[in-house]
Amino acid sequence: MTLPITPPLEPMLARAAEQIPSGPGWRYEPKWDGFRAIVFRDGDDVHVGSRKGQPLLRYFPEILDPLRHAMPERAVVDGEIIIATPRGLDFDALQMRLHPAASRVARLAAETPATVILFDLLADGSGDLRGSPLVTRRELLLGAISGNARVALTPQTADFEEGKDWFTRYEGAGLDGLIAKPEDSTYRSGERGWTKIKHLRTVDCVVGGYRMEVKGRGVGSLLLGLYDGDGVLHHVGHTSSFSATEKRELVGTLEPLVGGDSFGHGRTPGAPSRWTKDKDADWTPLRPTLVCEVSFDHLQGRRFRHAARFLRWREDRDPATCTYDQLTAADAFHLSEIVHLPDAG
Repeated sequence: MTLPITPPLEPMLARAAEQIPSGPGWRYEPKWDGFRAIVFRDGDDVHVGSRKGQPLLRYFPEILDPLRHAMPERAVVDGEIIIATPRGLDFDALQMRLHPAASRVARLAAETPATVILFDLLADGSGDLRGSPLVTRRELLLGAISGNARVALTPQTADFEEGKDWFTRYEGAGLDGLIAKPEDSTYRSGERGWTKIKHLRTVDCVVGGYRMEVKGRGVGSLLLGLYDGDGVLHHVGHTSSFSATEKRELVGTLEPLVGGDSFGHGRTPGAPSRWTKDKDADWTPLRPTLVCEVSFDHLQGRRFRHAARFLRWREDRDPATCTYDQLTAADAFHLSEIVHLPDAG
């Protein structure tokens, strides 16, 4: 490639914050839940690199031709690869693509095709644009990209109230927050010059089991569960936010509760994941009598997308009342309601 920037390239990052920054000089974009991707195009030669620089096109072959049609002949663009379903974004489906068998990748590409959401133009035929302010790069991006069924531009607004509305309203589509960017900011690889604000909610969960530390004598994580409408306890995630002393003390606290089938009738921690096989099989079941309150940032289907943060024990809470009904689901949105996606074909 003879581009002003060549792969690999580390993307610019964002620092977490609890509040959406306001005032003049901010631009707001939805925070997509996918694989970060830097796209390099030099004529027919296209390279898509991950956040760590690994090539991604072998796992997402269906985006190659759409990128050639959407991008100018010579350009470098920052974006995100997502898989959108009628239920919202599906991160699990993305993970399933990371498979060595080309035949499986091809089948999944046909069944659940990916979409590339582009949000920053880093170089074009005129040269390296990383030193230009964000507003200039955004204007050039709007003029450079021709969207299609598999490639789209992320929305962006300078209106704080609109950004705040996106933060709340688009959660139902699987977006996990908002990105705030200074409009005069240059693009600095590896630096956390942007701000990310993620959803954060709390829920009371039943402790249905635990895992020991890989190296050590303490409890590594508590396994959390919620009851469905039929009274079946399902594994929804874990929390491990304890000090070394607390982890050792938990061994004695939990020992009298060891036994029972807790998650034995619903989704279990030992059930093989679609991409980790039997990695999660080693755990100890507990009688489901303990309840704790945790905070979490994103719900992926019927479980927490990331580790939950332990807040406190809830001795006053009846475990049977810890149900999915605590989670008020946001209204579902189709991706086309957030970005313009023309019909395929």
